[in-house]
Amino acid sequence: MKFNLKVWRQKNANTPGKLVDYSIDNVNADMSFLEMIDVLNDNLVRKGEEPIAFDHDCREGICGMCSMYINGRAHGPHHAATTCQLYMRTFNDGDTIYVEPWRAKAFPVIKDLVTDRGAFDRIIAAGGFVSVNTGQAQDANNLPVNKDDAEKAMDAAACIACGACVAACPNSAAMLFVSAKISQLALLPQGQPERARRAQSMVAQMDDEGFGNCTNIGACEAECPKEIKLTNIARMNRDYFSSSLGSPEIVAND
Repeated sequence: MKFNLKVWRQKNANTPGKLVDYSIDNVNADMSFLEMIDVLNDNLVRKGEEPIAFDHDCREGICGMCSMYINGRAHGPHHAATTCQLYMRTFNDGDTIYVEPWRAKAFPVIKDLVTDRGAFDRIIAAGGFVSVNTGQAQDANNLPVNKDDAEKAMDAAACIACGACVAACPNSAAMLFVSAKISQLALLPQGQPERARRAQSMVAQMDDEGFGNCTNIGACEAECPKEIKLTNIARMNRDYFSSSLGSPEIVAND
């Protein structure tokens, strides 16, 4: 297969970037999108040109590193898939493909397709943890968890913090990510003691990082590779407003 690529090249956050045209042929249809970029970079190096910088790690749809905006969609045209799970057979031979980095004030470009997503780390550090002194692990049956709550917590914990929700949202909102990290703890017994403080501190950090607000467009859920649900945002908002009003406890009606 042969493709015409228009790839965003940018030296750093303070330098203007632009789309640069590249042509690549002899692409195996079973290559992943990242493997195709690897081949393109190999060709560039052989010609003495600088390779395209992009994020990658596990290449198994788990780490959340492969952040690329492909043909106007976060991670490309596949539903519930990361860029490393996108295969070239998805496209037609001779297609022109646009490849850009995430676009958000809170995700400044480091170089080319690499953005700084340290804002997510700072949001987690603000409260996305359980700080109780656990000591020796208890028998599992000592902390019974409702099956429905356990499944919802597991679904929320599937978030890989890739940032596709931010990239897809016209407001560059991070509420799907933040709500998933709040929900995975809010639904479990271990997360109850700090539930109110967690919602307050993580939402405050999210605002400080410069993310936009949610206006219920739903693009985040539509483009999330792990299909995190908007109901997590509703849970986060309930926790946040309940704690803002000084409620002594948050009603666990999830």
